[in-house]
Amino acid sequence: MSYDNMSTIVARAPQVADIAARHTEEAEIARRLSPQVIHAVRDAGFARHFVPVAHGGAAGAFSELTSAVFLVGEGCTSAAWAASLAAYAGRYAAFLPAQGQAEIWADGPDALLVAALMPSGTAERVADGWRLNGEWKYISGVHFADWALACAAVPDERSDDPQGRPAVRYFAVPRADFTIADSWFSVGMRGTGSDTLVLSDVFVPEHRTLARSAVHAGRAPASDARCHIVPMYAVNSLPFAAPLVGAVRGAMRTWIERTGSRVDRRGRAVREMPSVQVSLARSAAEVDAAELLVRRTAAVADGTEAPPEGEAAVRGARDLALAVELLVSAVDRVFRTSGTSGQSSTDPVQRFWRDVNSAASHVALSFESTGAAYGAWALSGDGRTSPV
Repeated sequence: MSYDNMSTIVARAPQVADIAARHTEEAEIARRLSPQVIHAVRDAGFARHFVPVAHGGAAGAFSELTSAVFLVGEGCTSAAWAASLAAYAGRYAAFLPAQGQAEIWADGPDALLVAALMPSGTAERVADGWRLNGEWKYISGVHFADWALACAAVPDERSDDPQGRPAVRYFAVPRADFTIADSWFSVGMRGTGSDTLVLSDVFVPEHRTLARSAVHAGRAPASDARCHIVPMYAVNSLPFAAPLVGAVRGAMRTWIERTGSRVDRRGRAVREMPSVQVSLARSAAEVDAAELLVRRTAAVADGTEAPPEGEAAVRGARDLALAVELLVSAVDRVFRTSGTSGQSSTDPVQRFWRDVNSAASHVALSFESTGAAYGAWALSGDGRTSPV
């Protein structure tokens, strides 16, 4: 469908949030989002957000997408996660050769893609392409994907890192060529449907594969849009951190609405208790701080803000990991002060709490590794300038 006369993705995001919020129980039971939610995500323009203009996409900004994901997250963390990852998977496909891109978006820019970002399985070079076999776990949204980008090491190609490890490539596989193993039984983020992608002797032609190093370096073959030439270190874990900002705001909104009418066993209004007010203030401040860190990273990816010389490669990952720690702290506090009613399996606060804590365990959001990288830079000869 055409969006020429429609508002921006940010303006459409609240409708996605409303639809997703109405289907959260269904998503929890099915362990995947409902078709209605997927349809809303697609219609809002998330799939096409980073698609090249040549294929009808928006080649959009990171900040705009981040704002839209925040809003969807207020209704459902899993829906925001799916919307975010669908957009970024489309960005990876923009690094395919021209013929591969033409196949992906032959029916328009709203094809839904999923991406397996960690190498798995095997890729064997054959005439005019590759043969892929194996399993790729934790592929969010795989049940609704039109295409999957499977990531695998290729033994006959060497990477350019000092250790000389095998190069890694992405391989674009259409829905007809892959199967799905039911493996997603998670405490939180149940609606993401992050089951296992299975490929069995699948042929992938050369024009449907790309080097992961090209994505990392920001070397798209046929687009000079900012979103296609920015190096990966500037983008970092934005796809995973942004949904959690909205989730904690959703938890706080639900908590505030309920707390406004609660009374304790003595009949006192809970909203008037200083301890409750301070807890809310602290959580709200943590969410605000986290949002600022995430927005700053998106601004760097868009090129509207530049870190100090030499710091760009390590600051974004640090900021996003710290933002997620702040969000976990905020939602934990909200959950603890929810009272007995907050323990109900149908209560939105406990769902947001489970979702945020589950998503925060993603390897890309570990402050131990990102903090160590930043600290090593700051304490090295390259980090002589004062960190800011």
